[in-house]
Amino acid sequence: QLQLVESGGGLVQPGGSLRLSCAVSGFSSDYYDIAWFRQAPGKEREGVSCISRDDGRTYYADSVGGRFTISRDSAKNTVYLQMNSLKPEDTAVYYCAADRRYYYCSGFETREFNYWGQGTQVTVSS
Repeated sequence: QLQLVESGGGLVQPGGSLRLSCAVSGFSSDYYDIAWFRQAPGKEREGVSCISRDDGRTYYADSVGGRFTISRDSAKNTVYLQMNSLKPEDTAVYYCAADRRYYYCSGFETREFNYWGQGTQVTVSS
């Protein structure tokens, strides 16, 4: 059974940076498309970014493009989300999700991923 554990959240001032980690266990993360989602209080879940297992292609929501970077470290079986120039509207619980179906990052924002982590809180406030 694949397990995902997020870490790295916290409180940061506007304009600051955080790096979230999604540690994968139970199987190699290289066999999965892995995405980051977020959900703010009272709002629907939003797809943030995704990294493809086949060619490493990356996908980003318009709201985070140019500020966030997703990456994969196969040796550590971990996927990262580097978040720069953070804004108060980035405040949310961030979840990583994984799925083994092919090309699942395409249109990831509306996909139903099979595996989910428990989430990590990110708060951007002065």
